[in-house]
Amino acid sequence: MSERLQIRVALLLIVLASVLAPVAGAGEWLAPTSTVNEPLIAGREVQLDARGELLPWPFPDNPGRSYDTHVRTQWALLQGLFGRMPYFYCCFQIDPASFKPVPDPGWVNSTAYLRGMMIGFVERLYPYTGDARTLEYVEQFVDYELAHGLSPQDYQWAGVPYPSADPGAAEYRGWSVRGRDFIEPHVVGEDGYAYVRLYEMTGREKYLLAAIHFADELVKNYHSGDAQHSPWPVRCLARDGRVEGPGMGPYSANVLGPISLFDELVRIGRGDVQGYRRTRSAAWQWLERYPLRNNVWVGYFEDVAPSFANMNNLIPLELARYVLLHPELDGQWRAHARQLIAWVRGNARWPKYRVHGAFVTTEQGNGRSFCCNKPNQCCDSHTARLAAVEALYYARTRDRRMREEAFRSLNWVTYFQGLPGQAHAPFGNQWWFNDEFADGPRRVMEALWAVPEWAPGDESHLLGSSSAVTRIEYGQGSVHYWTFDAQAQDVLRLDFRPTSVRAGGRPLRAACGAAAEGYCYDAASGVLRIRRRGGAEVEVQGEGGRAPGLIVSFDDPRLSAGMPLQGEYPASLIQWTSGAWRVGAPAGPFGNFHLLLAGGAAPASFRFLPARVLLGIDAFYPGPGTLELSLQCSDGPAYRVALSAGRVQRLKTGWHQPCSEVSVALDGAGPVHFDNLAYAPADAPAKSLAGP
Repeated sequence: MSERLQIRVALLLIVLASVLAPVAGAGEWLAPTSTVNEPLIAGREVQLDARGELLPWPFPDNPGRSYDTHVRTQWALLQGLFGRMPYFYCCFQIDPASFKPVPDPGWVNSTAYLRGMMIGFVERLYPYTGDARTLEYVEQFVDYELAHGLSPQDYQWAGVPYPSADPGAAEYRGWSVRGRDFIEPHVVGEDGYAYVRLYEMTGREKYLLAAIHFADELVKNYHSGDAQHSPWPVRCLARDGRVEGPGMGPYSANVLGPISLFDELVRIGRGDVQGYRRTRSAAWQWLERYPLRNNVWVGYFEDVAPSFANMNNLIPLELARYVLLHPELDGQWRAHARQLIAWVRGNARWPKYRVHGAFVTTEQGNGRSFCCNKPNQCCDSHTARLAAVEALYYARTRDRRMREEAFRSLNWVTYFQGLPGQAHAPFGNQWWFNDEFADGPRRVMEALWAVPEWAPGDESHLLGSSSAVTRIEYGQGSVHYWTFDAQAQDVLRLDFRPTSVRAGGRPLRAACGAAAEGYCYDAASGVLRIRRRGGAEVEVQGEGGRAPGLIVSFDDPRLSAGMPLQGEYPASLIQWTSGAWRVGAPAGPFGNFHLLLAGGAAPASFRFLPARVLLGIDAFYPGPGTLELSLQCSDGPAYRVALSAGRVQRLKTGWHQPCSEVSVALDGAGPVHFDNLAYAPADAPAKSLAGP
């Protein structure tokens, strides 16, 4: 049988399977494959409500804090423990003794995939936190790719990002297991779209120029598709575009990356706008004619050989997300979104589970084998993607069943934050870096944008905007930010009552109509929605709220579990008393490295260099009973609290004056675990990070 005939037979079997499969009637909810109500998720004890349904970790009574902790923990580990290693490896184990990352020496490095996902994470993380280090970090990733990961300029696919690299390779040319010197066009589109957004965030023209070039290459290499050939192949040789050879393939249902790149360049009027419009229209018509009708959602992952049998959830869910965010670009957005969500939940290509009411999806499969592990050991990033799409569907339609499904799935995802010691990953044989520290967290953040009531209620955060945020400052009773576009819609949750909202220097009026320019504030939830048409600078002022602060975490690659913490850390910021403090390994509700203080040790203290305002710190006392903790500022006030066994308490000092040295005393045996030390400069409240 010829290869073409084999492809056609396989495709026919797929289509027949989709036609003959049970289809839910109106109002029905497609059932998962099986129920797995285990007592542990990722080695962490499940928390349930009165109906026996899943609550989040580690704060079952406070979802907002749990989601916030998830996002911040992944960022802290990314910035600290992993440092620059993600340049050269995608997969890790964590050594169970030292808790140090051990790169996988034999598996693909997901270079371009990671870059695009990381930019998407930072696009949400920066406005949420105001931490400019997030932008600096992702720019390093992208700059490295531009210098070491583009195809030669005399190739058919010229100057575009290679999708992957051999493990540990400093120069990217694709993963040799799948071939030599190849590219994946859908990733060229995804990277290009991410580059445009990075340009909009930073104003750096080099990212825009790279994205325009990627778009031009996609236009140049476009071909009309059919049922066996997509407009761009899933994988082809970079030199001449051929799809013949091991690892290459003619079909990928993922044309959304190129479409998104074209859309954004057309929107801002840069590059070959007419060519982008024409190619975008043709690609969308192919998408509607084939994958949206026959559900052949194949051709994405960089480590998978091309196959018409191996389906995945990423392509259909990304498409559902796209039409929900851009309903003006798809007249059938509601039907398409519902169809795509239902297909992911109901198909039999890979397992799905109910875990204490939470719907959990794995990644991909062909009906016989699947990726990746058993439930409660993976696939938090893929479940987070499904939850985010369902939350976006709720935001558009107010379908409360979608909201409930998203909520329970997000709760399941929180159990995987940090370094969950008893899960298969990261202490098994492989842990995907881009899933855990880029794709998964950005989906959690998108869910908070869709349902802002899920964000922390005692802090102020810009949760989402239809425009890229270029700068943001948080103050006590104020949020001040700038965006790339003067016309946009923004969603915030505030810890203060807004008294004025200005855009472009003009006051906006209170107006809750769907199309009216102005702002709508819900006092019960603290949610502020802004619709503006003529101002890229937005200033929200109000009454109440707390001064934001900067946060110190302890996920530094130079620290190891159990080592004494003494001297300066971070450098030029805090000096720690010798003999009292240790670096704690992930334990209890802290999923990452933290600070450990044993009772009865030498007097414990730390000194700010120079004096700063101690705003607060998270504390966890394992028990038994209760323990009295006191913080004494050498220059002023004291703070005392009783720590209850078995739960984290967010200690807020209420101090307003700078302190040179802080003494810490316990009236019992301890130990006490600390994390997320929040402080403000001595002269004025910090403007960058919302603290505990």
